[in-house]
Amino acid sequence: MAKLYFKYGAMGSSKTAQALITKYNYEENDMRVWLVKPSADIRDGAAAIRSRIGLTAQCDIAGPCQDIYEKFRETFLGNCDVVIVDECQFLTAAQIDQLRAIVDDFAVPVLCFGLRTDFQTKLFPGSMRLMELADCIEEIKTMCDCGAKATVNARINDGYIVTEGAQVVLGGNDCYIAMCHRCYKAGIREHKKIKLHGQN
Repeated sequence: MAKLYFKYGAMGSSKTAQALITKYNYEENDMRVWLVKPSADIRDGAAAIRSRIGLTAQCDIAGPCQDIYEKFRETFLGNCDVVIVDECQFLTAAQIDQLRAIVDDFAVPVLCFGLRTDFQTKLFPGSMRLMELADCIEEIKTMCDCGAKATVNARINDGYIVTEGAQVVLGGNDCYIAMCHRCYKAGIREHKKIKLHGQN
């Protein structure tokens, strides 16, 4: 039976790599994949998904006003065995409903990969709706520098944790670090200088 999956993790947990590996595994078994990402994610170019370890693939773009259900029905119905969505947190709640409808109406599995919460530990709209609707919710784990499980996507500016600002600021290792909640709170309280990964 087809299901709606939400596979979430903090920054650096290899969500995109897993999405692309999943795509490869389906295609290796002669199954057809519709790979999608929201238009808000422009870091790797308009129609590309790229992981930190170098995996890359071309994809379709879903703008915030696009009806994903209608796009699937008009273009991919009968020509698609699975839908894979990267950076699903940037989709609207209505678009998550549309993905749910693809699963229900056409028995096509939909696998969504993305963040659960933002830099203020608040749910993204797309992630919130997935938490409400997904059949299977799976955490992709990563570690804080202290060795504990990372759950927070800390935004860093000039070495310090940012606690205010727009929910969406695109970036990777240049401005975000995954932390456990304890280290996150200590970093704010003690105004600690935080070293981003890959920086000297």
